[in-house]
This record gives sequence, structure tokens and C-alpha cells, in this order.
Amino acid sequence: MRVSEASSTDFGRIGSNMREGVLEQKFLLQGKPGSPNNYLINVGRTGAGGWVAPSHRHNFDQVRYVIKGSFPYGQGKTLPEGWVGYFPESVYYGPQDRPEGLEMMVCQFGGANGYGFVSVEEREAANQALKQKGEFKDGIYTWYDEAGKKHNQDGFEACFEAVKGHKLEYAPPRYSDLVLMNPASYAWVPEGTPGVSSKWLGSFTERNTRLGFVKIEAGASFAAGTQSSIELLFLSKGKVNFEGKEYGLHTAFEFEANEGPVPLRAIEETEFFRIVLPTF
Repeated sequence: MRVSEASSTDFGRIGSNMREGVLEQKFLLQGKPGSPNNYLINVGRTGAGGWVAPSHRHNFDQVRYVIKGSFPYGQGKTLPEGWVGYFPESVYYGPQDRPEGLEMMVCQFGGANGYGFVSVEEREAANQALKQKGEFKDGIYTWYDEAGKKHNQDGFEACFEAVKGHKLEYAPPRYSDLVLMNPASYAWVPEGTPGVSSKWLGSFTERNTRLGFVKIEAGASFAAGTQSSIELLFLSKGKVNFEGKEYGLHTAFEFEANEGPVPLRAIEETEFFRIVLPTF
């Protein structure tokens, strides 16, 4: 088990120039570099002047949970406050024009095809190296080859290829579009433990990525870490106690496959946003 408290983590501005604008993030937990379901979970906040990105896609999966505001993820398309979006690998979205003050929890992780996820440290090192021979602007990396020919490439693709040393490949899309879910439209289902209810929003791909919420009544305990893959819990409401320490809003917990049961006791009515990463 690992835990990271957003309350004790400062917002830091992203160092990369792959996109334009101000995006501040609290990096809460990261997985194991090189593993097929390596991941990063963070809380992001759009700063003064907003943040923009062109239409693009990734070779990894993303889950976005809007905490405050609405996320304009494409032309005329918005993910409202409180909603959850599953952004599958290889599926295009954008252009984005995020407004100032937007807050989201984002989890990026290796998708079902097994291409993995490049860590922040690897990506930023590549970004700095690429800037020695070209520039990033409006999400595009531009450079000139030895013959003076101009090249444009998506900023993320350029960084990925610099890290891996080979061309970025995309799996055939498993979905034709993003999957947007309104948790308020789902019902709470009691679990076997008194005072604990859940709502699973969906299961995705043959690797069984699962998204949902857990609600724990005050004084009740939830047995975490009983899934067959890595389980991530993001505390979206309330407060819990674990081994004598209290954890509050926007704390993230990581449990390895079948690590539990690990009891998390609710001090007050508590809700967790729950992600079970793909099984490899």
C-alpha cells in the first residue's frame, strides 16, 4: 500500500512545453516505470489565461474526473463537473481550450495493448533535449533537418519517440469515441460489509479496467486491495482513518493486486473514486 495526500503536496507548474498555457498539477502517485500498466494519478488546475491543446491521441489510456468546472475536451463537447470520462488509447480528442480554474483528477496508464506509459521524469528529460534542436508551440514540435526541411509533429509523440528510441505506434482503436459517464445517474448497491455501498460505472477492454465509486458510512470500514490488479482510490468526499492516522480530501491510495483486505474506516460519510488498472 502507498498513500499520497494532496493537502501536503504543492501545485507545481508543468515544466514541459508540449502544450500551450498554464497547467498546474499535484502528482500524487506513480507506478513502476517499464511495467505495462505503469500509471500517474494527479490533480490538475488550469492557471491564469487557460490552457490549450490541439486534437490528438495517445497510445495509453486516461481517466478524467472533473472536480470543479467543465472540461471542454473537443469542439462543442464538454465533460461536466462531477462526470467521469474514459479516454481510450488511440482515440482522438480535442482541440482543448481549458478555462482558468478548471480542476480535474487525471489518471494516465498503460492500455490494453501493452505499450505502457512513459513517466513524467522521462518525458521532461526528452522535452529538454528536443528543445536543443527545435521548439514547441501550440502543442506542436517543429524542427529542421540537415537539408533544411521543416518537420512538424505532435509534442507528445516527439517526446515519446525521444524516450523510447523508436517510432510511436498506435493500437487499432477499441472504441470509436470517448466514454462519458454521469455517476449521479447510477444507484448505490450495498456490498457484503455493513455500511459500505458501491457503484461500478463500467468495465473496459479484455484487460478489465474498472471504474466506480465506493461510499462508506461513518464508523464503517471498507476492505481495500482485494482486486486482481492494482487498485487506486481517490478520496472525493469525507475522511478516513488508517492505522491511527486521518486522511482527508483528495488523498490517493494504491493497493497492489490482492494486497488486501486493508481496512479503511470512515470518520464521516466518505466516498472514494475507484480505478482498477488493466490486468496483465
